This record gives sequence, C-alpha cells and structure tokens, in this order.
Amino acid sequence: MKITESIPAVLLLQDGTLFHGKALGKIGTHGGEICFNTGMTGYQEIYTDPSYAGQVIINTTAHIGNYGVINQVEAESNRVQIAGMVCNEFAHLHSRATADESLQDYLANAGIVGISGIDTRALVRHIRTKGVMNCLISSEISDPALLQKELDKIPSMEGLELSSQVCTQESYYLGEENAAHRVAVLDLGVKKSILSNLTDRNCYLKVFPAKTSFDEIAAWNPDGFFVSNGPGDPAVMPYAVETVSHFLASDKPVFGICLGHQILAQVCGLKTYKMHNGHRGLNHPVKNLVTGLSEITSQNHGFAVKMDELQASSAAELTHVNLNDNTVEGLQVKGKRAFSVQHHPEASPGPHDSRYLFDQFVDLF
Repeated sequence: MKITESIPAVLLLQDGTLFHGKALGKIGTHGGEICFNTGMTGYQEIYTDPSYAGQVIINTTAHIGNYGVINQVEAESNRVQIAGMVCNEFAHLHSRATADESLQDYLANAGIVGISGIDTRALVRHIRTKGVMNCLISSEISDPALLQKELDKIPSMEGLELSSQVCTQESYYLGEENAAHRVAVLDLGVKKSILSNLTDRNCYLKVFPAKTSFDEIAAWNPDGFFVSNGPGDPAVMPYAVETVSHFLASDKPVFGICLGHQILAQVCGLKTYKMHNGHRGLNHPVKNLVTGLSEITSQNHGFAVKMDELQASSAAELTHVNLNDNTVEGLQVKGKRAFSVQHHPEASPGPHDSRYLFDQFVDLF
C-alpha cells in the first residue's frame, strides 16, 4: 500500500480552527463528530467498535500503529467503524511479528481518511474547552471555502439514529445450543467481546437486529434479554424504547450496557442529554453504591442519563456513579430483575474490574 506520510492533510473543526498535518489511511475527504480517547493501547478495538460510528477519533497516546493489527482476534466487529482518525506520530511500520498487516494498510483498505503530525495535546485542550463538534479531514482539498462546504454536509450527532445502520441485518446464533441459559441480544451496535463474555458464562445467544419486534424476539423463548451498546442519540430511538419496555414487562432478567443503559433509563421515564465531551478511555473511576467499592472502567459515550431525574425516580435507583464528574454510571429498576451500566464491563480494551456484572446478570436466571 502506498506510503502517505509525505502527502499533506488538513483538519478543519466546526468552529473554524484549522490544523495542518500529514495524510494517513486513504487519500480523500471525510468527517464526523470529533472526540478523543485517552487509552494507551487497543486502537484496533476502538476503531472497530460500532459505538464510534460517525465519529473521528483523536488518539491521545503519542504513537499509533507501532504494533500493527490482527484482523479477527482484536476486532470488535467485522469492519472499521470510525469516520476518521487523528494522531500525533503514526507508525507506518510495525514491530509485532504476529500482526497481519500494518495499520496504514488496514485503514486504507477500509477507506478511512486520517491525519497525523497533529499536536494532539493542543487539539484535546481545545475540544475540552469548546466541547465536541463536527470536523473534516482532507488530504485532497486545501481551499478553505471548499473545506467548509464539505464540513457543512456532516449531520450533528445530536438527533442522529445510527444503530439500525451498524447492527446485524439478520439474526444469528452464538454459543452452545445446550447451554444453561438462552439470552436474546438486541443489537444496537454490539461488540464481539460483550457477546464472548456472555457465551463464556454458559449462555446461548440469538442476536437480533435493532428494529426487531418484541413478538419476534419473544417467540424464541429466551430466559433473559441483553440490550447492547451502540452509536448515536438515544433520545431518537423510540423503537428500541418500545421493545425494551416489553422486555421489562416480561419480568425476565434484563441487562443493558452503554446505549442499552440509556434506553432502559428511558423506559423508566428518564431523559438523556448530550455531554460537553463525553467519556472515552480506559481509566475512568466508578463507585458501586451497592457494595461501596470503586473500580477502574473502560468508557465510550457522549450521552448520559440525567442524574436529578434518576435520584427523584420512583421506577429506578442509582447504583454506580462516576467519581470524576458525578454522572450516572448505573441503575437498577425497582421491583424488577433489570439493571444497566453506562461503562463497558467487557473492557476490550481496558481493566477487568467490572466483569462481575456479567456474573450478576447470569445469577438472575
């Protein structure tokens, strides 16, 4: 694959700020909502996470690409999901002998436009102050007016429904058919490592597309329901809220992660909101209010459940809180075997402090 490091590229932010750097991945023009991930490792897992659909990722760690990629083992879905990538130093050559290919080839083959040579500390400080916004990366356009014209075409993440685009389009099965538990998975953009954590706990899964009706899901006669992570604005997903409301009414166990947590919150009458920056990284401290213990968590979300509404709710109660900013990290539905968390207990990549939540779900059967 052609080395692109000698080709100039630009990054234009929605507020007019312009950065100059070097091209990586595919030569072209593309954009989305820019956000940053503070993880020191696991870039392939990040890029293939469906929750990042429509987003341009800034990797805050200094060097990206130096261990290449492994096509299946370290992928969270069957394709690259991000809308673009920004980094400081990009390694066109990799040192891991077991890697299938370089990150440059991987991104170029996936059609991902990126930019390196950016002062990512300055860029992140800018976004921390101004908040997340749309951006455009181009390695083929330099005219400011044309760049702005292309940037204006990018839709806002607020009000954007993406789950039906990234989810499976046909139902499929995972695990052993004679496993102890049958779990119906509502795929809003599920990660492979979440599914693995369920099959590892003796669960047989049927994964359903996001807009599958409750009647079709219930016809499989599952023992419980899982509501997955995914991209976009949870406030514009009434179809998912309706389906999960039926999950809850069934009195069977329900477990939601990230977007699934936000959907379950809406079923309980709670509202979500778009955060100034969101949480994306591998070291966010969360306190479990039930046990009194704290854990380091992996996170990836730009929306959250309103804390004041949850605290006043008669339908649900707060179970986990973020120790950095006191935002909602988990809830339990009162009188039901149903709970959810905002963070990612599968932790791929990240610490395994929260994987007990999968055990907690299985123990409800």
